[in-house]
Amino acid sequence: MKRITELDGSIRFFSYSAVGGYEERRGPLGEKFDYCDDSDKFGQKTWELSEAEMGRISLNIALSKAKLSHEEIDILVAGDLQNQCVSSSLGLSGFGIPYIGVYGACSTCTESLMVLSSFMNSNKEIKYGAAITTSHNSAAERQFRTPIEYGGQRTPSAQWTATAAGSFILGREGNVAIKEYMPGKIIDGATSDGSNMGAAMSFSAADSILSYFAETSYPISHFDYIITGDLGKTGSNLLCDILKKEKPGIEKFHIDCGMLLYDFEKKDVHSGASGCGTSASVLSTHFLPLLESGELKRVLFLSTGALMSPSSLLQGENIYGIAPLIFLENINL
Repeated sequence: MKRITELDGSIRFFSYSAVGGYEERRGPLGEKFDYCDDSDKFGQKTWELSEAEMGRISLNIALSKAKLSHEEIDILVAGDLQNQCVSSSLGLSGFGIPYIGVYGACSTCTESLMVLSSFMNSNKEIKYGAAITTSHNSAAERQFRTPIEYGGQRTPSAQWTATAAGSFILGREGNVAIKEYMPGKIIDGATSDGSNMGAAMSFSAADSILSYFAETSYPISHFDYIITGDLGKTGSNLLCDILKKEKPGIEKFHIDCGMLLYDFEKKDVHSGASGCGTSASVLSTHFLPLLESGELKRVLFLSTGALMSPSSLLQGENIYGIAPLIFLENINL
């Protein structure tokens, strides 16, 4: 069976937005965020509610840009890093829109866009759909590692979870289309080190990239960039090492969202950014505007997720990775 599903080019990005916190505003893409809260609280009393509010704010901004009301959105697909995706359900419940919750760890942005485009491709009556992804540093740290107040030291391979949200409204108008999508496979990351998730995810990214090019026979140069979600320095270097034999020169086309979100000189993020808000916010603030303007024509976009829990790591289980993939193209060039 073919892993790749081809679309007809009618499902396009109609509107999008990005919301972030203090560190995201200070980063290289900070001025391109639609809204940032330097307190990271977004007017809420807990970090978990702060993440929920980020999703609500980002969707409202995307709706405002599109000049749409929430009643014109036929379906929501959303996910986050909290247990049972409670951030998405709490933040988006007030919109009253049919909702599908997804969880792919840090791959959630691509997963949600893949699921939404699949629904819209099979049901032409869906005029507009929205995909929302959030992560919050303070909420994620105490769920997956230790609360930041604990002051635990990080290894050089560790990454900084982004306080960021991205909302995308897909419709039947716009310059940038989702041309293809491909689900990822669950791939053993060969490590149980929770401080080295970038390396663990690199194997799933390599599998998706090799599988995609084997099925399509495209040259790497068909794309302006092959974009991964949040492998960071460690994972990006390992990915290029894995691929260099079968795809020599891929390092010239590969770029990682986890390397773009923060200024490494201003913020000690060790190996780079992580969290599903990373790829969502970088796609919204950086890559989609470049595709819209025509500076880029085609990209492969793979958010990368580490499938683990604190319990699985304590029990010595390896971290498994997942890397769903979408092909984005400016169809008007």
